[in-house]
Amino acid sequence: MTVKECYEKVGGDYDDVMSRLRTDERIKKFLLKVADDKSFEALCTNLEAHNMEEAFRASHTLKGVGLNLSLTKLHKSANILTEALRGKTEYSADLVPLFEAVKADYELTVAAIRAVD
Repeated sequence: MTVKECYEKVGGDYDDVMSRLRTDERIKKFLLKVADDKSFEALCTNLEAHNMEEAFRASHTLKGVGLNLSLTKLHKSANILTEALRGKTEYSADLVPLFEAVKADYELTVAAIRAVD
C-alpha cells in the first residue's frame, strides 16, 4: 500500500501532511514511529487501573500525533476522549464508548501503517 492509500484507508488528510513533510519517505518515517509508540498501550493500562490523570496524558498524546500527522479520524476520536478525561478524577462508564472509538481508529491506523510499502 502506498502512503496516500494508507491515508485514504484511515481517514487521514494526505494533502495536508504532504504540504508539511513534502515526501512520502518522510511521512512514512513518522508513521512508523506511530506504530511503535507506547501511548495507546499507556491509555489502555491507565484506563484499566482507573488512573485518570495518566489516561488523560496518553489520550492527549494520541490526539497530538493524529493532529501532527493529519491522521484526522484518530485525532478526532482521541480529542473527544481527551476532553472527556480532562479534569476527571474517577472512572465512569461513559468513557467506554469513547475509548472503543479511539481503539478502533488506532488499530485501523496501525494496521494500515504496517501495510505501507
